[in-house]
Amino acid sequence: MRTIIKSIIATSFVVSALCAQDSIVAAKVGNNVKPAMLKSTDALWDKAKVAEVALYPQTAVKMNDKNANVANANSKGKIVKVSALYNDKCIAFKIVWADGTQSVQSGSDSYSDGFAVQMATKFNDPKILPYIGMGSEGRPVLVHIYKNGLSSYEPNGNKNVELQINRDNTNAFGKDLAIYDKNVTDAANPNYMRSFISEGFRSMTEIKDGSNRFRMDMAYNEGKKSWSGTMGKHLKDENADFSGAGALPVAFAVWNGGKLGRDGVKLLSGWIAVDLSDKKGNEALIDELSAKPKGNAEAGKANVEAMCASCHTLNAQKAAPAFMAPDLSNIGGYSTPAYLAESILAPSAVVVPGYNRNAHKNFEWYTVDTKGVRTSTMPPMMTDEAMVNDAVAYLMTLKAEVEK
Repeated sequence: MRTIIKSIIATSFVVSALCAQDSIVAAKVGNNVKPAMLKSTDALWDKAKVAEVALYPQTAVKMNDKNANVANANSKGKIVKVSALYNDKCIAFKIVWADGTQSVQSGSDSYSDGFAVQMATKFNDPKILPYIGMGSEGRPVLVHIYKNGLSSYEPNGNKNVELQINRDNTNAFGKDLAIYDKNVTDAANPNYMRSFISEGFRSMTEIKDGSNRFRMDMAYNEGKKSWSGTMGKHLKDENADFSGAGALPVAFAVWNGGKLGRDGVKLLSGWIAVDLSDKKGNEALIDELSAKPKGNAEAGKANVEAMCASCHTLNAQKAAPAFMAPDLSNIGGYSTPAYLAESILAPSAVVVPGYNRNAHKNFEWYTVDTKGVRTSTMPPMMTDEAMVNDAVAYLMTLKAEVEK
């Protein structure tokens, strides 16, 4: 049995090594080019190196949607191809991923394909990066989201809230209703392209004043059954200053509307270092995000199962009661070793919400004091350094199979 366990864990490390991407090398282009305005078909992308990045199902919190949960119950990871270009003023990313169908939201029970690019704004200490997906207190992230063909109405600069009324409540009929429908269509932004800043759960705020200077686009290749998305932004604006960095921490996500993907129902990468090829500095970030766990995964497996499996779901065979605590079955796909170590030693550093803190009738996920500060009910675990390293090594193996 011991040999089998060793074999399974060793296999997990081999798969992880094949799928892991140490860094993305951004190619420098001249300042006469505006990378922030590039589309996925522009020939300039031929200058960029293509990196393969693994994205994994986000499973920390189950959606309150039975159909979405069923559709994504056995989701696999996905390899996406990422390229990056930059100059002194801008940086741009191109991400290509397979998707057999084009999905556009057409009602309350359908959703659009889309993608996101997330950037940490503070990374002086590469061991203390924001929580992936939402940021964390004192560690802000910028999140740039684009959804295919999903019309949106704010901010459109017109403040025309009268066009956001359900057409059945307008008291308009015949020609008047047709005029109203046309006005709504004309006022819409044809695609959902928005940016947010976030410092943890419950803090995600849309940037509506135009200060986050960015642009996004998506294009579908029917022959290859794949999407190409681009995101470009200025390296310096009111929300962040990346102009002096030699490397940046970036993460990527994609949504599959055909599988009811939206919000937390997505595929997500961990933090990846983007190396600005002609710049020096931030070598520590590249080293940290490409570092392999230092511990013994087999020893960590035994400790984690003994100490954590009663509350946390680790995999299909080690499933805890529903809503006891965050699901860790894909945690190794989008976490860094440093984040996992922090979560073990200081559980309240990032408190992941469930449906609410009383989602399990006999167990609160966290408490809230009079100032609104949330404290995890999980006590600090495994204060011995060797045990922490072993646990992290095992947790980093917890991830879905990556589809080929």
